[in-house]
Amino acid sequence: MKEEQVILVNANDEPIGLMNKLEAHEKAVLHRAFSVFVLNDKNEVMLQQRAHHKYHSPLLWTNTCCSHQRAGETNIQAGKRRLEEEMGFVTELKELFHFIYKAPFDNGLTEHELDHVMIGYYNGEPAINPEEVEGWKWMDIEAIREDMKNHPEIYTVWFKIIFDEFYHYLEDHKL
Repeated sequence: MKEEQVILVNANDEPIGLMNKLEAHEKAVLHRAFSVFVLNDKNEVMLQQRAHHKYHSPLLWTNTCCSHQRAGETNIQAGKRRLEEEMGFVTELKELFHFIYKAPFDNGLTEHELDHVMIGYYNGEPAINPEEVEGWKWMDIEAIREDMKNHPEIYTVWFKIIFDEFYHYLEDHKL
């Protein structure tokens, strides 16, 4: 199986090439990514717990799903594809904002991403893919913020960064 490639970008989100995903994370090269937050009608976020066999951040909690766009794929198409692959459902998504972050992992790899943050709404139960996801739960936004302060070790490095941006976006915008 061919290794998945990521889209290398400059700070203006203009594509400048493709690179194997692992190589991009080894070299900490800036690439395009996305993060999806799915909320229910109680304004709770669907969190996922990464599968125990993932090569980085196993069993840590993170946003509903996140990944990398493929060449020729829009941000929304990528978000819907990955949401279905990981969580087993599709819902309409809306892009809220994007930003650049850099986050090292314990295993020597680094996320250096121009991340497109999207939101969707869903009230059902996911049909999780056990290859990707260990578990899931609904959690109130304020409860997530508090739990991250008290138990930062149970959340992925990138989620702590992305959630902070998402939280401040919600403070400044009426959805």
